[in-house]
Amino acid sequence: MSIYAISDLHLSFDTQKPMDKFGKLWEDYEERMKYNWNRIVKENDLVLIAGDVSWATYLSEAVEDFKFIDGLNGEKLISKGNHDYWWESLTKLNGFAKDNGFKTVNFIHNTAFKYEDFVICAAKGYDFNTEKRLCDRENIRVRLSLEEGIKKGGKIILMLHYPPFDKSGKLYEPLKQMFEEFEVNMCVYGHLHAHAHAFAVNEKVENTELRLTSCDFLEFKPLKLQ
Repeated sequence: MSIYAISDLHLSFDTQKPMDKFGKLWEDYEERMKYNWNRIVKENDLVLIAGDVSWATYLSEAVEDFKFIDGLNGEKLISKGNHDYWWESLTKLNGFAKDNGFKTVNFIHNTAFKYEDFVICAAKGYDFNTEKRLCDRENIRVRLSLEEGIKKGGKIILMLHYPPFDKSGKLYEPLKQMFEEFEVNMCVYGHLHAHAHAFAVNEKVENTELRLTSCDFLEFKPLKLQ
């Protein structure tokens, strides 16, 4: 069994916010992604989706988007992105999945998920424009997730939606300290699109592997992590 990652799906089957306005790369991307996904990912694999899953504003508008995701191969572990306005409490999200019969959709937020020898932790994170009080709040959420991960035991993979670094590629100091303290093995992140791909960091920084998983960066093919 393997672990894959892909983020920023930006689905809109119910809300009709087509992504092709951002360029030809996004034309019919859902079908291309579905083909690539089911060709690469097996039924028993885990796929990490670090945010910006659906353009829906409310959960009731996201049913078709999650039906699409549920129909793809593998178990999915979904964390929150800055455009996921539909996001509710984990209790409501789990109820939504159950009520709609979604068997492969799981949500994670400030918590941890054990998968074989790995522990997946997750929070939204922040960027350089975020005001300090919100950064502080997200740092608390990252710590809560990592603390839960340590209890479960295993190599830690941290899911963040925002990159954990600034435009110069320098890690935000609070996150850098937590990467060291909790021995984070890998951090996957999304959020960067088009020209912003130039700011991506895809290498080991200190002792943590960083990987950009925005679907357009990956050419709509899930990235194998382990």
